[in-house]
Amino acid sequence: MKLRIPANDSRVTQFVLLGLTDSPALQPILFVIFLLAYAATVGGNFSILAAILTKPRLHTPMYFFLGNLSLLDVGCITITVPALLRQCLSKERSIPYRACLSQLFFFHLLVGTDCFLLTVMAYDRYLAICQPLTYSTRMSWGIQKASVSMSGVFSFAHAVTQTVALSSLNFCGSNVINNFYCDLPQLFQLSCSSIQLNEQLLFLAAFFMGVAPFVLITLSYAHVVAAVLRIRSAEGRKKAFSTCGSHLTVVSIFYGTGFFSYMKLGAVDASDKDKGIGIFNTVISPMLNPLIYSLRNPDVQGALKKMLMGK
Repeated sequence: MKLRIPANDSRVTQFVLLGLTDSPALQPILFVIFLLAYAATVGGNFSILAAILTKPRLHTPMYFFLGNLSLLDVGCITITVPALLRQCLSKERSIPYRACLSQLFFFHLLVGTDCFLLTVMAYDRYLAICQPLTYSTRMSWGIQKASVSMSGVFSFAHAVTQTVALSSLNFCGSNVINNFYCDLPQLFQLSCSSIQLNEQLLFLAAFFMGVAPFVLITLSYAHVVAAVLRIRSAEGRKKAFSTCGSHLTVVSIFYGTGFFSYMKLGAVDASDKDKGIGIFNTVISPMLNPLIYSLRNPDVQGALKKMLMGK
């Protein structure tokens, strides 16, 4: 496969995604693996969403947020994996400049909404366990809708800011992206103009969308743990922890992969390790989320069993 690298005096109109491997023998294997992962993610998340919609017992704020999280996971994997499947079947690895920016925009829109939504879910658990008497009023249906809407609005502002700032950069050298999707760190490395403003915007966004929500989630669960430990009944403590354990697992995976994805903005070259982190962030994490919630949540398990058995 020949990589099209334009001359220094020409403006890049498309990028070349190297994908995961150039080995023809591995392409069919990777295609089957990621096709199954995509099918499992879409099927798992839509199953949880269907169970939440059809079972009145799950019409609570926690499961309303979980249903929205499932939609975000489906959207996130749909942005990256279908393009990866095309790369496995075809030698054509190019992606138009505008398509690359569109992929970047929607990826940050969905991931940013995911970040805020996880924070809202932590606050929901704090109210349910630490403030049960005021839970119904402080987590009313209007507040639920407003929380999801504001998460989308804040994330939209972030995605627009990053995309517009990136579109102001000049790409006049190499157009080869050592990854299987378009993201900021790899595109920063290809720019032939100053990226100082872009990095400052990204670090500012990382504080408001990464550090601040993570601190709020930590504080929420610190209060939750303290309240649960005061419960005298062992069965009560187990039930309280079971409703929070799955969310904490998802938060750990989400912030862990996000941290490693953007901590090396100053690196000169992208390595294959970045591809592995990207796979975990865009494929494995959305695929694991429905499994985590169903395994650790007896209410979801019961709803799924009844739905599958037609009862």
